[in-house]
Amino acid sequence: MSADDRRAARKDDHVRLAEQQQNEAAPRTDFDDLEFVHHALAGISADQVDVSVQVDRWRWPTPFYVNGMTGGTEKTARINTELAIAARETGLPIACGSISVALDEPSTASGFTVIRKENPDGFVMANLGAGRSAEDAVRAVDLLQADALQLHLNAVQETAMPEGSRDFSAWARSVEQIVAASPVPVIAKEVGFGLSRSTLTLLGDLGVTIADVSGKGGTDFLRIENARSSGEAVVDYSVLTGFGQSALACLLDAPSGGPVLLASGGVRNPYDVVKALAAGAHAVGVAGVFLKAVLTGGADTLVPLVRGWLEQTTALLALLGAASPAELIRTDLLVRGTLGEFCRLRGIDLIRLSHRSEIHQRLSNDR
Repeated sequence: MSADDRRAARKDDHVRLAEQQQNEAAPRTDFDDLEFVHHALAGISADQVDVSVQVDRWRWPTPFYVNGMTGGTEKTARINTELAIAARETGLPIACGSISVALDEPSTASGFTVIRKENPDGFVMANLGAGRSAEDAVRAVDLLQADALQLHLNAVQETAMPEGSRDFSAWARSVEQIVAASPVPVIAKEVGFGLSRSTLTLLGDLGVTIADVSGKGGTDFLRIENARSSGEAVVDYSVLTGFGQSALACLLDAPSGGPVLLASGGVRNPYDVVKALAAGAHAVGVAGVFLKAVLTGGADTLVPLVRGWLEQTTALLALLGAASPAELIRTDLLVRGTLGEFCRLRGIDLIRLSHRSEIHQRLSNDR
């Protein structure tokens, strides 16, 4: 098998194994450890709610988006086509999967450019891995006429990947160079293992203004790479199962004054979206649930699902008394279980989180 054939097989394997994970019984995650304090008279009319969000310089019509998944083969091109159609019909921002294969093998580019073809006026994000050159970043943006560039940090996945890199020493410099060269804003993102407080601080120092914390709990690329290498690899990296932090852990532990935060990783429903927004995300990325819908029935299945999510998100904000996603930062949060233990170990003030509405009201009265 040629190198090109192996790369294509890897792309299709990623989709197949991700689909298998989506069909498994959903495990308990940190999203289940976050609760809202219910205030029975705090609600507003759903007609007062505007679910659009401000993300850096952009105004997105929806508080969630299609996160980067795939591209580069005939099968994944069909998936990207359906995702792009659904994004066009619903206003969702959309990211492609890693575009590196198209930069190295131009014959595969149509599997990515179909996103812009089907969604000519939508918000589109290109996707590239840290370690690629600044020139590659510019080419990636140009290829999709992208509005932003997702720059993924996937050291854990690379470690488990049979053909992956084991040298991450130049990644910080790569990030800095790409940020400086990119004609559009760069969104640094993990691929399911979380961005820690110190990493977010460093990213800010490197010029990154937006970061997707992309925590554990969703599609597990460690498991995917282990499954791909089963029977071939000498080292079994399943010892790292559970490695990293969840999206909520990263959001609650994030530094003040750091990059604008997006969140993804294990988002199962609109309630998880609302929880991530309340924990500090400006918008929320969704991959696995949307991929499953597309594989089930294409855009015809995904479009009504997205519209249902938007309707339920609106209703949840009305219930919580938030006229916009940004106002969720005033809601009172109870943090329990493993997420609560993480917060205690990291010195996060859980009492303050549970009294945010009172604190906000007191500050408003003092003005």
